[in-house]
Amino acid sequence: MSTRTNALKADISASIVVFFVALPICLGIAMASGVPLMSGILSGVVGGVLVGLLSDSKVGVSGPAAGLVAIILSGVASLGSFESFLISVLIAGGLQIVLGVFKLGSLVYFIPNAVIKGMLAAIGIIIICKELPYAVGWAADVQGNENFFQFTGEISFSDLLHAFEFVSFGSIFISIISLFVLVIWDKYLLKKHFIFTYIQCPLFVIILSVFIHFLSKKGALPFTLNPGELVSIPSINGLYDLPSIFIPPDFSSFFKKETISIGFFLALIASVETLLCVEATDKLDPLRRMTNPNRELIAQGAGNIVAGLVGALPITQVIIRSSANIEFGAKTKLSAILHGFWLLLAVVFLADMLNMIPLASLAVVLMRIGYKLAEPSAFTEMYKKGKEHFVPFMATVMGVVFFDLLIGVALGVLVSMFYLLNNDYKNPFTIVIGDDDKFHIEMAEQVTFLNKASVKNLLAKMPENASVIIDLSRSKYIHQDVLESIEDFRLQANSKKIDLIVVGDDLHLNKKLA
Repeated sequence: MSTRTNALKADISASIVVFFVALPICLGIAMASGVPLMSGILSGVVGGVLVGLLSDSKVGVSGPAAGLVAIILSGVASLGSFESFLISVLIAGGLQIVLGVFKLGSLVYFIPNAVIKGMLAAIGIIIICKELPYAVGWAADVQGNENFFQFTGEISFSDLLHAFEFVSFGSIFISIISLFVLVIWDKYLLKKHFIFTYIQCPLFVIILSVFIHFLSKKGALPFTLNPGELVSIPSINGLYDLPSIFIPPDFSSFFKKETISIGFFLALIASVETLLCVEATDKLDPLRRMTNPNRELIAQGAGNIVAGLVGALPITQVIIRSSANIEFGAKTKLSAILHGFWLLLAVVFLADMLNMIPLASLAVVLMRIGYKLAEPSAFTEMYKKGKEHFVPFMATVMGVVFFDLLIGVALGVLVSMFYLLNNDYKNPFTIVIGDDDKFHIEMAEQVTFLNKASVKNLLAKMPENASVIIDLSRSKYIHQDVLESIEDFRLQANSKKIDLIVVGDDLHLNKKLA
């Protein structure tokens, strides 16, 4: 069998596995985002087919991402409708193309890792809080009520607790069984029985919940699920009826300031998440193929423009589906493209079967994803790295959870900058004090205006009759204010009878004076 045939066989096999992984995740993320469930499926289709065709990534898979749930929730609430938010998705796609064309993909890496990890942890917490009412059946009685996410994206924990006043035994039963299977699967079955590596646990949980629902309808269980506790996506009669599921954007919102600002922030977050996933995926690829980040941004931008036009969720490259694609042997990007086609065919021909899925099982699958984003080890890992990492991390988490994504990330970046500037302020030089008042001051590689006060204070403390060497030779940059302070000290040295030598002044002081 030829190499090409082997690759084709591997790609088809991997695409089916990725489809089974993607289907519940697409539905679950749409549910977590408070938008029509079909929007999640459409996002998977566009991410698989269109982005797969345009992307340079050989094994990466794109689609709706849990990392964008918070911005979708707050964006829809702020703009008043999902149709208006779709304009922000269009704008985000256009901005991503601009970033890629001007080769600015690497700029997103300037966001500190602590902030990115804090953002993901906060998103995990939000997903858990958002999905918990569905897991207990409360959301079925107040379908469409998103009150515990306020217009700022804030979570009202009092409303979350209120959810437990409206519970369904059937949903709770399915949630407990689903959670039990997920835990047992990861901790025991995968380790002891090789066959379970070929079966996707989320898919098994969904199938099991459908079977439980079937038994309840037949009277074999002491409960039944009402329609509000089940997936509800529109049934269509073949491909000719496919356009009926599209949601057109509200173009009247195009020039609103808030629409543009949300689109800008969505482009930033989606680009960051995509490029981080690209980096991780390239490292997982057995062939270590490298993805062009700028071409990836262009592909993602084109995908988000189409997503905004058809009513799909915004798209990024996603690590869970990408890693599954790699794990099950994908050789080329054909696997990602085919998984998008399988999603489309499932919607066209299997909608009635999808509508038998209990929301509780999807909620548990999403809560598991949320837990993986916000698991305790993520907090302890950042704590062990020291306060310079942990404080910005926690600032981001608290800002995203209690306010919104924009405030949380901005707060985390500001705190990171504070530590950066504080370290810069504290370490402008090293000083060696010898016998007989001999001082050797070696300036750092980068000395900014923030170091002016500490340099001036140090020089002012030099005693009379001292011998002082100021070494500028290893400094690549010294701010003009600091150079002027050194020059002022040179003029004062004579009056204090200080023997002053400035090493490297031809590189800095003379340049300034010229």
